[in-house]
Amino acid sequence: QVQLVESGGGLVQPGGSLRLSCAASGSIFSINAMGWYRQAPGKERELVADITSGGSTDYADSVKGRFTISRDNANNTGYLQMNSLKPEDTAVYYCNAKVTVNGWSKPTYDYWGQGTQVTVAS
Repeated sequence: QVQLVESGGGLVQPGGSLRLSCAASGSIFSINAMGWYRQAPGKERELVADITSGGSTDYADSVKGRFTISRDNANNTGYLQMNSLKPEDTAVYYCNAKVTVNGWSKPTYDYWGQGTQVTVAS
């Protein structure tokens, strides 16, 4: 019913920047919270940042001051601007959205993107 497509990952040197995008499409009535998670090899998936429909944000301590989450509600798209990247930021980054879908009962579901690889190395 709803698809999340991430883009913007890649290889970057330490200190560099990347901007991830997450485009939502499908039978969307509204998107509530959106978030970015990451999972490094051998580690559990962790929350990086999230943003409410009203624009309130929250960040993991490890990325505060370096990453910025934002969203374009008109286009159902979320973003993660990542600056001053470090090797320890290397991971697969996943977009998550809590979406109220169209329908008489308008249920809310949790959706995930397919993930995009971010590698920080010199």
